[in-house]
Amino acid sequence: MTPRAQYRSASVPSLYLDPQIRDWVLFPITLVMILVGVLRHYVVVLLQSSPSKLPRAAIREQRALVRSNVLRATSANSPIPLHFYQAISQDLSKAFAEGTYLKDGPPKQGEQQAPPNPLSDPAAMDGMMAGMRTQMVMMVPQMIVMGWINFFFEGFVLIKLPFPLTLGFKSMLQRGIQTSDMDVRWVSSLSWYFLNFFGLNGLYRIILGGDEGADATNLAASPFAVTPQVGQPQDFNKLLKAERDHLELAEGMHKWIGDDVETRILKRYGRL
Repeated sequence: MTPRAQYRSASVPSLYLDPQIRDWVLFPITLVMILVGVLRHYVVVLLQSSPSKLPRAAIREQRALVRSNVLRATSANSPIPLHFYQAISQDLSKAFAEGTYLKDGPPKQGEQQAPPNPLSDPAAMDGMMAGMRTQMVMMVPQMIVMGWINFFFEGFVLIKLPFPLTLGFKSMLQRGIQTSDMDVRWVSSLSWYFLNFFGLNGLYRIILGGDEGADATNLAASPFAVTPQVGQPQDFNKLLKAERDHLELAEGMHKWIGDDVETRILKRYGRL
């Protein structure tokens, strides 16, 4: 053995783990994390309410905006000639100006329209309550599991990773163990919890499918994520009026894909 290898072996002490740590600490923590994730998925599925149906007028309002967006997106390489494009664009602009597609009808002249209140919308309130229930289901079990690990297995060293790592991973892999000379590849019980928390998502997708409710990313990468606030409802009157300006700009950039198609085909096949 070279002097350098002797110095390295003397400076880094070797650890030998009792096999009972693997059987009574490592495997139970992993199994509990998997079972909690599966249970959380089914609880989230049970708490999810069926989406409320939108009235026909609201669907018509949204589809009008989508139709205008699709028309503008194809203006630079449009499949319809200019005169047809202008007819559709001008018809939409006129309807947007008159408020034809608004679910509450065109606003009356001189009437000041109050901004929509998110608390008065039943769909928004249902979405807020569903989000709060989901966040609680995601957060409470993880707090219980982490408290269980901290109480019974605090300071345990569970496993040694089979590949080398830099010292930057020491604080991530050895939480709860205040040592400076331990090899960075050793993993503590608390760090093993966090590794499972973010690393079992692939296993959940295999067991539960792609739309599983056990994915840790639903917590915004934290078990203590704050419940998102309900956003302000969209004012379709302003959106449709702004869409008129976008339609006018897109109309000036219109280009039909059929322009000079005969010349382009002849050039492509070497006939011209």
